[in-house]
Amino acid sequence: MEIEMLGSLNVRERGMSIVPSAGKPRQILALLALRANRVVPVPVLLEEVWGDAPPRSAATTLQTYILQLRRKIAGTSQPGGTRYAKEVLATAFGGYQFALTHQRCDLWEFERLADQGSAALACGDAGTASDLLARALRLWRGPALADVPVGRVLEMEILGMEESRTRALDLRIEADLRLGRHAELLGELRMLMAGHPLNENLCAQLMLALYRAGQVWRALQQFQELRGTLIAELGVEPSPRLQRLHQAVLAGDPRLEVPERGDFLQLAE
Repeated sequence: MEIEMLGSLNVRERGMSIVPSAGKPRQILALLALRANRVVPVPVLLEEVWGDAPPRSAATTLQTYILQLRRKIAGTSQPGGTRYAKEVLATAFGGYQFALTHQRCDLWEFERLADQGSAALACGDAGTASDLLARALRLWRGPALADVPVGRVLEMEILGMEESRTRALDLRIEADLRLGRHAELLGELRMLMAGHPLNENLCAQLMLALYRAGQVWRALQQFQELRGTLIAELGVEPSPRLQRLHQAVLAGDPRLEVPERGDFLQLAE
């Protein structure tokens, strides 16, 4: 079984899609696939699809959706047909389980690569970290479960997935800064800041890249732009961490010049 969730939902058995076209069965499949090999209780499935106002027929309708999914699985020319479908989409005590033994899942691969990249960076191996984290990020084809209707349960799951993506991107940029790739990062960081004008970590990374690229005045301007936005929208000053970086740029702190020893996170401690 092949499962893709880092973009539109794709679930294939023997090369054949089992993703239904209707929205609610697609929601159910997405949640079951996201929690593969774990029992998803019926109340959780009902909450995802109908929220706080399930119809009286909700439980029966859910069983119908499960049956439709099993028919999709059985129709993939898999030996054992209906029996195999019931094994894959199994009825468990109080719920259902997407029971998989041989599968490829882009989310699991992303998490594996991101964890390895984070560990490499923590050990000081910025080159390996950058490569692993870049490979992890390339698995994303768009917003998580982009073509799936989202209820409360999936909304929280997707939030966690997107936060993991943001964390991996942050670490990959940090690794590239340690490798002295500041010039190559400028365009990417400017685009990211345009989309996230209140993100202090992105601002710090952009300030450091600008400083190392010999654009000190732009680094200082970036700080002032963020400060103005924070004051106007939230009524707060930048964090002490970012203010320390600002002072280091003003002072021309030599630690900013050395990728391996002078990354802004160490400087801001």
